[in-house]
Amino acid sequence: MTTEPLSILVAGSSGFIGTPLVRALREAGHHVTTLVRREPRTATEFRWSPGTRPLDPAIVDGADVVVNLAGANIGKLPWTESYKREILASRVDATSTLVEAMRQAPTPPRLFLSGSASGVYGDRPVDVLQDDAAPGAGFLADVTTRWEAAADAAPEGVRVVTLRTGIVIGKGGGALAPLVPLTKAGLGGRLGTGGQFWPWIALEDEVGAIVHLATDPRASEVSGPVNLAGPEAAVAERITKRVAADLHRPYLFRIPEFALRLLLQQAADEMLLSGQRMVPTKLLESGYTFRHQRAEDAVDAAF
Repeated sequence: MTTEPLSILVAGSSGFIGTPLVRALREAGHHVTTLVRREPRTATEFRWSPGTRPLDPAIVDGADVVVNLAGANIGKLPWTESYKREILASRVDATSTLVEAMRQAPTPPRLFLSGSASGVYGDRPVDVLQDDAAPGAGFLADVTTRWEAAADAAPEGVRVVTLRTGIVIGKGGGALAPLVPLTKAGLGGRLGTGGQFWPWIALEDEVGAIVHLATDPRASEVSGPVNLAGPEAAVAERITKRVAADLHRPYLFRIPEFALRLLLQQAADEMLLSGQRMVPTKLLESGYTFRHQRAEDAVDAAF
């Protein structure tokens, strides 16, 4: 759907999701500026240092949309106590820095799309999780709850959408980053029972959904939490088995829960063994059409 060009500021623009998002927004004709932690290289980059110094309000002043994807990589293991503090602080500090700049700006943005994650629900093996489902328990649930609360402190008049992103499947990163080398080495197999629901989403649809929420008039009334997960639920084994098939490698093993916990400790339960059956109701009702309807299609597209 064609829209007038918008002014969009993106934080976390160099990551697995941010890089293709910025490219897609620019290809659609929007004026995109980005926040970086190094010296700016172009006129569309602005340096920031969340948690240590304020962001110049002029950077957000007059922007139509601010997209916040900043945060330390939860896939970096092991989760030491110091790194867990970094996971939390990187998200809350970045979000609070943006919100404070909005409060100081004469004309704050109309829309703030701020990151969140499926981890907000904790391990919910039975529940069907609509967008507004209550948070669960665990480290990631605590992180995402505080992350969303920081976004919700945006000034009055700023419509806030928190992007409850599932397990992103795409080339070069995301959920496939640890699975591909193991599978190539002939160690592909079920993780735990393999029956836990993984709230998968293809990278193309993760980007497409954010572009839709940021720019499509049909999404102009959407607010609050939005589930970014594929339209068909899938258990973990469907994904891991498809990775093996696409790589033409054997799928022979079952890695038991105790082995995963021994290797990854808390991260095993929070990232691999937990289940969330998320339903993208708000996204579908706002008119978004998924490119990839099944988890297998998302895996195939990544190879």
